[in-house]
Amino acid sequence: MSTTLRLTIATPSDMLVDTPDVVAFRGEDMTGSFGILPGHTDFLTVLAPCVLRWRTAGGRQRLCAVSGGVLRVVDGKSISIACRDAQLGDALETLEAQVRAAREARIDAARRARVEQTRLNAQAIRQILRYLRPGATGAAGRTDGTDEGNGHGQ
Repeated sequence: MSTTLRLTIATPSDMLVDTPDVVAFRGEDMTGSFGILPGHTDFLTVLAPCVLRWRTAGGRQRLCAVSGGVLRVVDGKSISIACRDAQLGDALETLEAQVRAAREARIDAARRARVEQTRLNAQAIRQILRYLRPGATGAAGRTDGTDEGNGHGQ
């Protein structure tokens, strides 16, 4: 039986963790918290948003906050985690601050995207109205410089 586990944590854009010397792992799914040691039976679960914790053979404790994901244990030798978003850390307090900052940045980016989308929608509606009622917009809607159709000077 192997005395360590290989742990991999991957997001769609990056391989965050690939370490071969994990001696203990702790995670959380919808049923609660669970632990995995070398030699664990094959296991597949959907992770809840949680902080994953593991200890290496050298005694180092590591943390990774995930927004959910899929965890798979194969042959008691490897743990593979696929998730959409994850944040690594060494201390719970700093990891919490990093997760909070990343969340606020995502919320701000989404807010900016909504404002830009609203601006583009309004611009498209104004453009459509110009073409549907060219006489109502006057010369501003004309590209040839003429003033016909606006009711002035006729």
